[in-house]
Amino acid sequence: MSGLPPSRTSFSEKMGLLNERAVSSDTESEADVAEVEQVADRWGLLSAKLYLAHFSSSLAALWDYLFSTSWRLWFLRLANFLVPSFLQGRHAREQICPAKLSPTAYLDGMRGLAALFVYFCHYSYQGFTIAKSWGCADSNYEVFKLPFLRLWYQGPQAVCVFFVISGYALSYRPLKLIRSRSISEFSTTMSSLVFRRGLRLYLPTAVSTLLIVCLLRVGAYEWTRDFANDRTYMRNIIEPHPLRMDNTYHQFRDWALHMYKFVHVFGWERFGGTTSYDVHLWTIPVEFRCSLYLFLVILGTARLQAKLRVLTVGGVMWFAYRHSRWDFLLFLGGMVLAEWDLARDAHASPPALPQDEKTVERPAQPLWKRLFWISVSILGLYLLCQPDDGGDVTPGWRFLTSMIPSWWAEESYRYWQSAGAVVFVAAVGHTGGWQHFFNLPAIQYLGKISYALYLMHGPAMHTVGYHFEKWAYSLTGVDGYWYNAGFALGACFCVPITIWWADVFWRAVDVPSVKFAKWVERRCVGKN
Repeated sequence: MSGLPPSRTSFSEKMGLLNERAVSSDTESEADVAEVEQVADRWGLLSAKLYLAHFSSSLAALWDYLFSTSWRLWFLRLANFLVPSFLQGRHAREQICPAKLSPTAYLDGMRGLAALFVYFCHYSYQGFTIAKSWGCADSNYEVFKLPFLRLWYQGPQAVCVFFVISGYALSYRPLKLIRSRSISEFSTTMSSLVFRRGLRLYLPTAVSTLLIVCLLRVGAYEWTRDFANDRTYMRNIIEPHPLRMDNTYHQFRDWALHMYKFVHVFGWERFGGTTSYDVHLWTIPVEFRCSLYLFLVILGTARLQAKLRVLTVGGVMWFAYRHSRWDFLLFLGGMVLAEWDLARDAHASPPALPQDEKTVERPAQPLWKRLFWISVSILGLYLLCQPDDGGDVTPGWRFLTSMIPSWWAEESYRYWQSAGAVVFVAAVGHTGGWQHFFNLPAIQYLGKISYALYLMHGPAMHTVGYHFEKWAYSLTGVDGYWYNAGFALGACFCVPITIWWADVFWRAVDVPSVKFAKWVERRCVGKN
């Protein structure tokens, strides 16, 4: 470029993108050049050369434009945004795990670990039979099927924990305001919870399923469709790939209809409202439906005395239990635990003291109490280990399975798993060691991205994940224990990629959707 000083060549020139001048020797004559051009034109090479020169010039101009100051800054910001938050600066890391955690932060960590276990479940059950526990039907003696160890890859148990935590989190502040007689603030809080609950649950799911539609249209799911249906690799459960339609309009129309049916609030049938774009999302309509019923119970008991409120909620729980509504029962269990913690001031801050005095810490629990609640937590974990299938012939579960009432209409495995979830969450609330574990920075990080991880593990696994699985099996083979080696090798790539997708989705969609819901509420609420 002649406008630049010799010492400042453009970036495109340095990259060799500008090459419009033909390099010729000083000894070539004009006749030789004319003869070469005549031959080249006869074969169409001269026009091709001119076209390539024009294309090179256009590409160079585009390159210079993209790397101009404004675009360069945009690209740098995008690249920085795609870096996982735990690898970014101090500010991003403090958002993940602030210096001072809230008293109930351990519940976030518990939810994050449960979301990870759901992903492990969906990754594992495609290749292995994980529904049966250790020793079922004189087989299934793999060490990872033993009680407690199997919780690492069990999804139904994690879902039960989700629902207890949701019931606790949604009812804690309203109950706190009820107990303090802050009726005006209570009404505002309840109105806000009801208004924003649908937006909180369905905005991120709409975006995640829309992303799946876009991946379908560009063919990302077609790249792995054969692998996803190959019994050589998928030896147990084959998760359905969403259908790629003939044209884009029909695809987006089908997605819109699925989203309409996804808001499944008027029925209790199993997996009601499930969308084929991501079959893992069946819990979202359940969350929404149970949340609305929970808000109704809170409103209906708000003016009652604390003891009468607990008795009334207990009656509602018995009614839900007799109708086998394990999901709503877990939400109500979370509400009861929140009431219990408020009654015993479990999360009250220590009294403030002058700066020259030491902070007063809560008195340590007596040893017998610590041992008691640790034992209760172990009991809760064991109940969570109830096998999804074959409990009546599984050592350690035959008697408990026989105690499940004959009128229990839902899946029998939900019975003790639901009880175990409530018992374990209650025990953790009384056990400082468990709370410290769930407050660890890595687990708190999983808590932050838990919803994003739940939404992203499906599309990440079905597209990029399957590529790495296929590559891993091509290295290890699928004979005997080499199949297990390929499974483990694939996980070494699939799990980090899925967490990365979840991290980006959390910052790009999940957090903004929460802010958007609050913004919509502020805009819609009239000024007093």
